[in-house]
Amino acid sequence: MYGDSDVMHRRADQLREQAVDLRGLADQLVAQTEGIGWTGRAADSMRERVRERATHLRTAAAEHDTAADSLDRHVQEVVTLKDSIADTERKAATLLADARTRVARIEAANEAEPDVRRTPDADDQTLSGFSPPPSGHKDWLAVSLPGL
Repeated sequence: MYGDSDVMHRRADQLREQAVDLRGLADQLVAQTEGIGWTGRAADSMRERVRERATHLRTAAAEHDTAADSLDRHVQEVVTLKDSIADTERKAATLLADARTRVARIEAANEAEPDVRRTPDADDQTLSGFSPPPSGHKDWLAVSLPGL
């Protein structure tokens, strides 16, 4: 399996929470600085620097939101691919079982009547000889079988 989507969703939520915290810290920092009764050029300079730092904090918060959105898109893609793998695997299992049953019947008929040789069709031969990738493996995305 490729990634736990619940864990990735929780991480995206954590990033969003951190973004909210950073914005709150920026607002708090500016508010506290503005609330100081200090005046003069040095005070104005300090307030300007604090506003600049708050802007950097808000930028970092926006980047956290962007990262969370990107992670959510990635998780959705992972879920889609995992679903596709599972779907292909299920369909292939049915096709393989059916083909192997048909081949076994032909082989049994050939043993019962050795004078009459029957051969499985090409699709059943292909399916019977197929070695599937491990369950849940990404190689299922590239599997090409008759009837799939």
